[in-house]
Amino acid sequence: MSDTTSGAAVPAERRLDRSDKRGGAGSGNVFARLGLWFRQILAELRKVIWPTRKELVTYTTVTLIFAAVMILIVAGLDYGANWLVLKIFG
Repeated sequence: MSDTTSGAAVPAERRLDRSDKRGGAGSGNVFARLGLWFRQILAELRKVIWPTRKELVTYTTVTLIFAAVMILIVAGLDYGANWLVLKIFG
């Protein structure tokens, strides 16, 4: 049974926060909200640990090699399945 049907008290973190309704902290005009949104994006981007050029080249090389290997595996399986179907039914 859930907390709401058993009559038990609902924890504070699960209660509806009434300050989120109209007239709360997020009810500024559209330009103020967009400005806040962009400032928050920039603040989050400052927290990102950007890779060095060497790391970027390494990650890119590994990704391209992995993709090429997977393409070869799938193409080989496709070619093999096609050959097998032609041998059985062709």
